[in-house]
Amino acid sequence: MVDRRGVLKGIMGTAALSTAPAVAADAPPGRRRNVLLLISDDQGLDAGCYGVPIKTPRIDRLAREGTRFTQGYAAVSSCSPSRAVINTGLYTHQNGMYGLQHDVHHQSLLNGIETLPAMLRRAGYATALVGKKHVGPDAAFPYEEELVPERSGIRDVRELAIAAASFIRSHDDRPFFVTIGYSDPHRAPVTYGNDRVWPGVKPTQYDPRRVPIPSHLPDLPAIRGDLAQYYESLSRLDAGVGMLLDDLAAMGRADDTLVLFLSDNGRPFPGAKTNLYDPGLHLPLIVRAPGVAPAVNDAMVSWVDIAPTILDWTGVAAPVAPPMSGRSLMSILGGGGDPARDAVFASHDFHEINQYYPMRAIRTRTHNYILNLAHPLDYPIASDVAGSPSWRAIAADPSIRLGQRTQTAYRHRPAEELYDLTRDPGECVNLAGAPELAAVKAQLAERLQAMRRATNDPWLEA
Repeated sequence: MVDRRGVLKGIMGTAALSTAPAVAADAPPGRRRNVLLLISDDQGLDAGCYGVPIKTPRIDRLAREGTRFTQGYAAVSSCSPSRAVINTGLYTHQNGMYGLQHDVHHQSLLNGIETLPAMLRRAGYATALVGKKHVGPDAAFPYEEELVPERSGIRDVRELAIAAASFIRSHDDRPFFVTIGYSDPHRAPVTYGNDRVWPGVKPTQYDPRRVPIPSHLPDLPAIRGDLAQYYESLSRLDAGVGMLLDDLAAMGRADDTLVLFLSDNGRPFPGAKTNLYDPGLHLPLIVRAPGVAPAVNDAMVSWVDIAPTILDWTGVAAPVAPPMSGRSLMSILGGGGDPARDAVFASHDFHEINQYYPMRAIRTRTHNYILNLAHPLDYPIASDVAGSPSWRAIAADPSIRLGQRTQTAYRHRPAEELYDLTRDPGECVNLAGAPELAAVKAQLAERLQAMRRATNDPWLEA
């Protein structure tokens, strides 16, 4: 029998498998180690601490207090699959959450896949989900309590903070694992939920004429207006994060709680969400661990690393079969390096059930190689993006480009894509057929193929 742990450790770098817990930080004597997992919804690499001139002072403060990863990547740019990756430490093609979970899309984890709430609850943790869930089946996510159940367009960040604090107080005799699933800054039927004033939040409004425009979007009035609403939603999210962290400190639990803040996938704009390009995967990740000095870390890390990190911190053993595809970040918090973390992998199958477009990718510091397994198909546009003011303005004129990429190139993709990130950070010039990069492509393709074999990718050719 092939030892898949050994195979993966050799080929996957940042995705090398977790082993027995080896916690690097110290919690105060007599206290169990708590976990607060904060997941924003469709937030790109957009925060003041990441150099984007918007107002996110509470997230920025968390970054100053913890480890801010500059090279953090989702393993898939779609909501349910990404949340499944976060909770299992397995790629979407491994855990079975191939696409969205809700409504008619109805994707679910495969039988027998272990999740963080199940493992930590068995270990004696008080477990709660506050807000958005968007994963299934329910039996695989046995939270003791699900608070502020997901409702269409919920944006009440104060309600989320109050519910989380109440749960923590009521379970003071046990360690806790609490996940906060924010709805911001996901699109809402009306302006990202900015059509009303939410309790405890002073709205932060942005002038469309002065908003920063990501490089993958054209400069159009409709896009500027769309971005202004998106950034306002982000500032509301930031206020909610501040409320929660203030409550944690007031309860005296900040010094024994691991806090992780990250997004599930890229911003809900063309060229980002559902893509395996940088805007779809390159996201914020901040980890504040008691006893670890603040730092900025440029190691390449993946969302498959989140579950192993939480298990490492709590001392709960990781599953044996299937073994997690990630590796704990605890040893590199506070700025530690790891030369083995030289690449991240990505895996996409569906978004909505009628949007079949399987892709696999490996990204290093210098190149991004994407394998489009169904390249004869048109690349599908997620319905919330397709209905957005941004996409409508772009699609109205076929000559308008998404950054430097033509609409035709965006919708009709080749079997292979290879980008030189040092010269082409916008990933617009496909060099998959360039003779001078044949060796680089072959190396990346083989490394990707090895990962797919080691993780039993169902889309792998016989």
